Amino acid sequence: MLKKETFAFLDIETTGGNPQRDRITEIGIRFWRAGEVVGEWQALLNPEIRISGFIERLTGISNALVAEAPLFADIADELERQLDGVIFVAHNARFDYGFIKSEFRRLGRAFSARVLCTVRLSRALYPEAARHNMDALIARHHLPQVERHRAMGDVSAMLAFFEHARAEHGEGVITIAIQRLLQRQSTPSNAPAELFAELPHSPGVYRFYGDNDVLLYVGKSTNIAQRVASHFSGDYQSSRGLRMSESLRRVETTQTAGELGALLLELKQIKTLSPLYNRRSRAAKSLVSIALRTQADGYLQAELVREIAPDRLGDYFGLFRSKRDARSAIRGIAAKNDLCGKWLGLEPARPGPCFQRSLGRCKGACEGAEDTTRYNLRMQIAFHALRLKTWPWPGAVGLVEENPDTGRTDILVIWNWIHIATVHNEQELQDFQPGPEPVTFDLDSYKLLVKALLGRDREQHRIIQLAPLTQPAVLMP
Repeated sequence: MLKKETFAFLDIETTGGNPQRDRITEIGIRFWRAGEVVGEWQALLNPEIRISGFIERLTGISNALVAEAPLFADIADELERQLDGVIFVAHNARFDYGFIKSEFRRLGRAFSARVLCTVRLSRALYPEAARHNMDALIARHHLPQVERHRAMGDVSAMLAFFEHARAEHGEGVITIAIQRLLQRQSTPSNAPAELFAELPHSPGVYRFYGDNDVLLYVGKSTNIAQRVASHFSGDYQSSRGLRMSESLRRVETTQTAGELGALLLELKQIKTLSPLYNRRSRAAKSLVSIALRTQADGYLQAELVREIAPDRLGDYFGLFRSKRDARSAIRGIAAKNDLCGKWLGLEPARPGPCFQRSLGRCKGACEGAEDTTRYNLRMQIAFHALRLKTWPWPGAVGLVEENPDTGRTDILVIWNWIHIATVHNEQELQDFQPGPEPVTFDLDSYKLLVKALLGRDREQHRIIQLAPLTQPAVLMP
């Protein structure tokens, strides 16, 4: 194989990590055959979108540098010719291959290749190693230093690793490893042969069904077809993955406009449909929080509560799946802030000092020795990071996700950190009223929505405030 095949060691630089939204700024390829480099090809590209300051600093590729560079459309024919018939080699190949396929898809063209991932090759040849990113390979194998985060620099490092591994293990071992990794993604034996061809290359949720239409698994991706195919690469990392593959009979999908909509839908379906092989994100049977309440002597006391008012989340601190988890959080706060074990509910409420006081870890609130105002302020500061977010709008909002590749628009109707519904245009949004059925507050969805609406990426989303709605009944776990 190493004497007959041409290997195209390829690396790209991009404006970001999402092939649906970001674009390629640089491509570098070095062609290797029968032990020697037989050619190379590289190009800077105008991505047609702005390169962020972070990416400019990381790669050295600036907006000015690519302003006069060709578009991907200008080099697509030549790139396709260069890659025709070769083995496409990349480090973390899903990233590079996914971007190349997305760029061709924008032009209405399909692209496919035999793909070899050098991360997976490193794992196969050096299973004892903990890390397989490029910096780890350079350090572990004493490879030459290169200009990292530039296409030809990373290509040089990748090829140096390949040659090092070939010299260390011999061509026979390398050939066997490559042949195994190049096994094409195959449809599971009990599923229709056209399974992959029918899947969309867009964001959304996919569901695996087995015999008797038992739901096996729910997953999400920004590229459904690519993610589903990765489940059946022939390189199963667990017996669970193998069992799921053997059980698969059909796949259903639900497309979304963006990643947040896919995440919320995935969470909802895992919690309501209880698929057989999803272990994470199962619905919590109940949630526990912490309330700070003033006692008769004026000190704030931490209490565990299960009855949480969804319209007053800012009065509570933390959401936990069990009392044990909540108490563990309180113990951590006590240790860092010298708070009273008695007023934190960690010790029985009995006369005399708490145990922490005897260890010098309490400043005497249990004996009335610390001023109440001072102690209460320390309590509020200590618990501040756990304070839940009060809903900041007077009513519901619509969070807009648009996908220019598919032309799809989703407007996620959110109220009090609960995803109530999804509509597809502003007229539907203005006409929307919740149905009579109650909605369920969900811990995982709360975290996602706080990040989307209040986090550092909030400016990526367009928010439409709605007129006050009839508020739905809320179920708290």
